[in-house]
Amino acid sequence: MKRIFKYRVPLTSLDINDAFEVVMVRDAEILTVQVQDGRPNMWAIIDDDQPQDQVRRFNVRGTGHAFTGTEGRYIGTFQVAEGMLVFHLFEVPP
Repeated sequence: MKRIFKYRVPLTSLDINDAFEVVMVRDAEILTVQVQDGRPNMWAIIDDDQPQDQVRRFNVRGTGHAFTGTEGRYIGTFQVAEGMLVFHLFEVPP
């Protein structure tokens, strides 16, 4: 059975980690990143018949921060701190 599942984006105070890993259901299709209840989350389509054993890597870059162009595939943009901080999420290729 397929369903939509939520994965948290790590957040410490108002500082976003520049890079992080999430263990996800294998071959999950990431739909978007948005803020819910003040915390950034990713939503993905998952298949319950697949194991939850795939480590996926992500980079977060803030507006105005250094950008090399090697951050990965763009997922989306989200805002925290009532829109005062704007971040952009990228998935690192395997």
